[in-house]
Amino acid sequence: MPPARATSSARALEAILPLIASGQPYEAHQKARTFASRYNKSGQYDTAIDVLFQSARELLKVGQQGSGSDLAAFLLDVYESKGETVSDESRGRLTQLIALTGPSGSWRKTIIDKSIAWSAKVGPHPGGDPDLHHYVGELLYKEGNFAAAEPHLLAAGKRDSARLLAEMFIEWSGPDGPAAPFALRGTIPYLQNGNILAARTFITHYVSQLTARRPSLLSPHQPSPIPVGKPTDSELDEIVFTTDPTLNFAQLAVRACQRAQGDKNKAMREAWVRLCGTYQSKGGLVANREVRKALSEIAEVYFAIPPPRGQQGNPLGDMISAMFGGAPQSATPSRRVLAPAPPTSTPGLD
Repeated sequence: MPPARATSSARALEAILPLIASGQPYEAHQKARTFASRYNKSGQYDTAIDVLFQSARELLKVGQQGSGSDLAAFLLDVYESKGETVSDESRGRLTQLIALTGPSGSWRKTIIDKSIAWSAKVGPHPGGDPDLHHYVGELLYKEGNFAAAEPHLLAAGKRDSARLLAEMFIEWSGPDGPAAPFALRGTIPYLQNGNILAARTFITHYVSQLTARRPSLLSPHQPSPIPVGKPTDSELDEIVFTTDPTLNFAQLAVRACQRAQGDKNKAMREAWVRLCGTYQSKGGLVANREVRKALSEIAEVYFAIPPPRGQQGNPLGDMISAMFGGAPQSATPSRRVLAPAPPTSTPGLD
């Protein structure tokens, strides 16, 4: 005998899908909601999920974004009723529907936002599932929607996401556009999240690709990269000095954080203070008020250096948190310090 779920959903889908094929999307949408509501109320969550997913998918295929998106939202409601966890299968349904919805209108953004909120609620990642963020970020990047892709690639925090973010920023800046702002837009948020691996992957890939396209950025005094550590996973650990102080600062800041041990390593704490002081004294982006605030937070996280008195909360963190359904940080957040690495360990990424 076939499983009960397959039998139940097949019976409902036999009444729904032919309506879509015959050009009656409204009737199909109403039937899908009726069947799914009945299954959801009776605790037959898997059957409701199957009906909603297949009905939404077929409606979206024929261009019915409104009806398809409504069923996708209902699907997420059933996920919550069931207590569905984030898995390849549960995520895969959502990514299929997101892809089929298309970029026009606000339908897809609604599904994306609700999917991220669900994954944040039931999964181990407060900012949302990294794989879901990466999928959405890559999709938006390929469509040329760089501004919408950026927060997702930052929130994903994966190495592939960091590389993709670097490539997107290079494309975004154009052949002659300013490179320095994008260097900080990738490096600082990753460091604020305690993600040194993503920060290093980003800035390494960004500077490497950027200088390959713009050789004039290479410092005439030091045109060759300087190794600063052991290669990791076939990725060289080296500094590429450029004629842009902000690019140099971003690379050095990541390496300093990589070697931090909270208040245990006084030499690195002093090196961080000197690094920030040196580049901020030159003016430019690193001396910008908002950048100073972010660097102060990073100093607290990695080097246990308390922030200046009266410093307000992190506006970038508040923005990203608000975008994905989290509460803004308070003006006086609790002190957050990364656990220092054992003194005998070799400085690394993870």
